[in-house]
Amino acid sequence: MSTEVKVPNLPESVSDATIATWHKKVGDAVARDENLVDLETDKVVLEVPSPVDGVIKEIKHKEGDTVTSDQLIAIIEAGAAPEKKEEKAEAKSEPKASEKKDDKPAAKAEAKSSSKGESKSDTSDLSPAGRRVATQEGIDPKDVEATGRGGRVTKEDLVNHMKAGGAGRAGGRRPEERVPMTRIRKRIAERLMHSKESIAMLTSSNEVNLREVMAMRKAMNESFQETHGVKLGFMSFFVKAAANALAKYPVVNASVDGDDVIYHGYADISIAVSTEKGLVTPVLRNAESMGFAEIEQAILDYAKKARDGKLSLEDLQGGTFTITNGGTFGSLFSTPIVNPPQSAILGMHAIKERAIVENGQVVAAPMMYIALSYDHRIIDGKDAVLFLVDIKNQLENPHRMLLGI
Repeated sequence: MSTEVKVPNLPESVSDATIATWHKKVGDAVARDENLVDLETDKVVLEVPSPVDGVIKEIKHKEGDTVTSDQLIAIIEAGAAPEKKEEKAEAKSEPKASEKKDDKPAAKAEAKSSSKGESKSDTSDLSPAGRRVATQEGIDPKDVEATGRGGRVTKEDLVNHMKAGGAGRAGGRRPEERVPMTRIRKRIAERLMHSKESIAMLTSSNEVNLREVMAMRKAMNESFQETHGVKLGFMSFFVKAAANALAKYPVVNASVDGDDVIYHGYADISIAVSTEKGLVTPVLRNAESMGFAEIEQAILDYAKKARDGKLSLEDLQGGTFTITNGGTFGSLFSTPIVNPPQSAILGMHAIKERAIVENGQVVAAPMMYIALSYDHRIIDGKDAVLFLVDIKNQLENPHRMLLGI
């Protein structure tokens, strides 16, 4: 019995998908729920599993084709045995020992003749220094414009030749490769350009002393991990601080829809995660109601799914505010770009020991720059600055944050 394999229903925000990779070909046996093909959308790569045990009878669309929801892409013959390919006698036959022996001298002779045929560059007229440059860089003096006395090529001529992009075999390789953008990368580019062109974006910054957060992590991490089975990281502190601040400054959690401003009574915080295919932003839903352990576990799960390419469209949809951490790659400061239709994004950065003044004394402290990029059409500078100050105060007094005061 033949079974049809169709493109799964795509959300309204995704119009179509591209066939990225077929993992099976016609005649291959497949097991139920085994991945047949990867479909690349604007946001994620979707796996299409086999609905039955059987054999691939027909593939309707090749890699690179664009398909839409519920479109037929393959037919499986349920319960059929895989096709057996006839082995050709020629493939089995091996050359005789005498033939193998004869091949080697011929190959060697050919290699010798070809090497003898190669003419080396004539460097006899060069100075010792020039000869050394030409030999090391693989430059043929005949290719160099000579300025020396009697039409001789000087060392300076060789150096200028290299600077002009005329280096020889050793230093002149300039490989290029042209590859098409993936759909995810194209979508990222489109959204970033849309953000820059449609939002009146401004960035405010501050700095945070993370001494108390680091001390709390050091003191509580072991017992936290034993109790909850997950490590206590920095991100959960920032998520909780952001969720609390969003409740106090709801305009930072709002979004623009035409001529309307939509105020969200919940904090769905998108967490930027870097993958091989580009940046994705899975969403922590109702972050204001999540505990530290729930946040850390959710981030851990999302990171694993992102590495394995298992993020679903549902994981990425929505979001009222974004947190991105360039500090994991060593960024000291940046101006993150707002992710429409959201109105703000918080940028975390690297923690660095810096000298600060406390009670008239210069001391070293673990400091981080934080930056808030926001849509100035609906968020005033005052609200943006107060929002950042609120986050700073919570992180510098984490015990008060935990107590909700």
